[in-house]
Amino acid sequence: MSVAAASLAAACAPLASATAWADPTTEPGPQPAAQQDLHNITYRARVDGVARGALITYRINDTQVQSADPTMLPGRTFEAQAVLTDPQEAGMQVSIQWPYSANLHCEILVDDATVAQADQFIRPRLTPANDDPDYGKLMCGAPLSSATGNVVNTAPVGAPAEPAPAT
Repeated sequence: MSVAAASLAAACAPLASATAWADPTTEPGPQPAAQQDLHNITYRARVDGVARGALITYRINDTQVQSADPTMLPGRTFEAQAVLTDPQEAGMQVSIQWPYSANLHCEILVDDATVAQADQFIRPRLTPANDDPDYGKLMCGAPLSSATGNVVNTAPVGAPAEPAPAT
């Protein structure tokens, strides 16, 4: 019986003394910084009419935009998901090619609540709209040109743009 007791004690010794082997001077690692609140963004776009060349551009994260050129038939809805830290930066643009006309519709949802919605009828033209660079476009939400890496010229029309700061 003493051999069995000795075997049992030897087998259980590593389990019982495991806490004694821990280094008491080890400090816990640094705690992760508090994460910023992230918001789920849903972009929806619809082109009601027969128009070719639909282009949908939307912000996919805090520093990048993405474009999609889906085949948009009347009644079909384009939907995309993104995650942003600042929901005020959610923005999209829906456009069609000249000379087509259609009703353009866009929606932006932040955490399943509609925060922006717009509709616009793009009328047909016989000639390209050289005097209107936004012809055929519907803007919805925040402007996409303010993404990091893009320089936004806020000077009055005709005034020279300020040079970029030297780095």
